[in-house]
Amino acid sequence: MIQKIFLFILLATCLESKAQDTSYHTVPARKNSLEQQSKPYLIMISIDGFRWDYAEKYSAKNIQEFGKQGIHAERMYPSYPSKTFPNHYSLITGLYPAHHGIVDNSFYSLERGKSYQINNRKEVQDGSWYGGIPLWVLAEQQKMLTASFFWVGSEAPILGVSPTYYYTYNEKISIQDRINQVVNWLKLPDSIRPHFITFYFPEVDHAGHTFGPNSVETEKKVQFVDSALGEMVNKVKSTGLPVNFILVSDHGMARVNRENPIILDRKTFDLEGVKVFGGETQLHLYVKDPNRIPFIYDSLLKKKNLFKVYLKKDFPKEYHYDLKEDRYNRIGDIILMADYPNVFGVQGRLGSLGTHGFDPKVSDMGAIFYAWGPKFKKGMEIAPFENIDVYPLAEKILNLNPNLKVDGKLNKLEKTLN
Repeated sequence: MIQKIFLFILLATCLESKAQDTSYHTVPARKNSLEQQSKPYLIMISIDGFRWDYAEKYSAKNIQEFGKQGIHAERMYPSYPSKTFPNHYSLITGLYPAHHGIVDNSFYSLERGKSYQINNRKEVQDGSWYGGIPLWVLAEQQKMLTASFFWVGSEAPILGVSPTYYYTYNEKISIQDRINQVVNWLKLPDSIRPHFITFYFPEVDHAGHTFGPNSVETEKKVQFVDSALGEMVNKVKSTGLPVNFILVSDHGMARVNRENPIILDRKTFDLEGVKVFGGETQLHLYVKDPNRIPFIYDSLLKKKNLFKVYLKKDFPKEYHYDLKEDRYNRIGDIILMADYPNVFGVQGRLGSLGTHGFDPKVSDMGAIFYAWGPKFKKGMEIAPFENIDVYPLAEKILNLNPNLKVDGKLNKLEKTLN
């Protein structure tokens, strides 16, 4: 039984629904205010799983050139856990995962009595799961139109607001059609042209998981994305608009020790009344009877090997992920953290060659940050910083009025602006 539970967890964090919806959505009757029509333009692009050293490692010439034309960070630190959904939503809200509520790719809510999992379309599109104020919501609230060619949360009406133009997530649309859609958005009349656009690439992450970060297949996907970015930037330039770009990733990628997965079986602890969610690098244990928490914790602590065991109240402060930080009560009562580069697994199943979710300061977890355009200085390399700082930077570029205190700080990146 325990092995089936862990197999389900791992599959749930990796698989997408086979029936993909390619719907394009437009919210009617919206227009830019006259004030917003004169504001700058910003395209924020994410390359999922693009490790901080990939551009040089795999000779991504366009990306390296963008760094020379503008800003390049040595690396950017993800928020904990270094997973896709928590970090994309941290980038777009300026909040740590425990503060915006998307605490993992897979987790459970005691208050709701149900789980959030990335392959569950109904929950992903339910705006009530998402805290904070995403940039597109902030912009739309201030009568600035936005568009999204994918981003975590963009399909959900958060605070009742969606981007004016957005797609239901799918991977069937060709890269040429996706690039052309961005350009077509920028060719719309002033009154209905989006000033903030998000864009997402999944390909590098897929290759990193399946073949590992040091594979030929990952190199090919880096080259694919680099070429696509070059094409996009050139086509955007042809519009004649003063467009700014921010290029990020959500996390890096590590080659994992899959030959000796961490196995938890019946001999480890009694699972009665315990819900288990998470993935290869972290597991959340939600205990129905609070009186059983000390017993389960002690049994795990005695038999831990290649992983750490924490009560939520004792989770290390530097991760902003403990009981006091957990604003939505969605982090497990007990958290198991795999020691890099080890992973939780199932007997007889070796799992992926690459993964992420480890401590954000582990080198392999480092993400990228590049920025260029009329608002940015040229040829500046900056020190590592946390991804929550991107949000106030984007607010500043778009000249939006902040209406929520966030974890990110503008003073970390303000020096990059002209």
